[in-house]
Amino acid sequence: MIRMTAPRQLKTLKPPEMNGATLLVALTGWMDGGDVSTGTVKQLMGKRQVKRIATISSDDFYIYNFPGSMEISAIFRPHVKYVDGIVEEFDMPINVFWADKENNLVFFVGKEPNLKWQTYADCIFSLAKQVGVSRIIFIGSFGGSVPHTREPRLFGSVSHEHLKQELTQYGVRLSDYEGPGSFATLLLHDAERHDVEMLSFVAEIPGYLDGMNPLSIEAISKRLSRMLNQPLDLATLRKTSHDWESRVTAAVEKDEELAATIRKLEEAYDNDLISSDET
Repeated sequence: MIRMTAPRQLKTLKPPEMNGATLLVALTGWMDGGDVSTGTVKQLMGKRQVKRIATISSDDFYIYNFPGSMEISAIFRPHVKYVDGIVEEFDMPINVFWADKENNLVFFVGKEPNLKWQTYADCIFSLAKQVGVSRIIFIGSFGGSVPHTREPRLFGSVSHEHLKQELTQYGVRLSDYEGPGSFATLLLHDAERHDVEMLSFVAEIPGYLDGMNPLSIEAISKRLSRMLNQPLDLATLRKTSHDWESRVTAAVEKDEELAATIRKLEEAYDNDLISSDET
């Protein structure tokens, strides 16, 4: 277990003392395709009576002025909006913790840092220790070959060996990924030495779609609802997913080439499902 001083970037607002709390982490950026990371955590926050308990200041962690073409540099710059000559919006990255003390839950919604990953991670682990968090759950997504007409495949990772069974009992496949890493992987890597358990739920979303993916948000939310013993309005989630799927299917049918590609994805998905069942 590491003894640490809270990084100066972590600004606490009289956080409550909790015992064995769970921290749900959502990050925009690398693993928030379909708004699955932020959308799921905001869904689970719902209409709870949450209290804002801490923030991570943004200046040390993000690149705002990246050299290169206008198209590239625009990705890094804050979004602004003028109305009649007046600046109405100037959107800097926001990293905020909320607590639902009654249900022993903490929520974090932030932006994956460009710089100083270790310091940003220390902010999260420091807040977790101050509040009394014993478990962190990250929610994310990645673009893959799953069609929008099928249940998204879910992949998981854990900080401790004994957590594998807990993930698999919810129909989550254990990850065998190798490639570019995310900030969430750093949290997983460091969790054990901070005396915190961590699990990661990652949904595979259709690579051919942009925008929010309610089906994946529903899939992860249902599992977290059972894991955390927290009720959710599942009927509304299901209706939102059904309406989304219907709209996407209607749009796809107007593109014969894309429709043919999706039929192949459906066939491959179904064959993979049969193969997994046989195993």
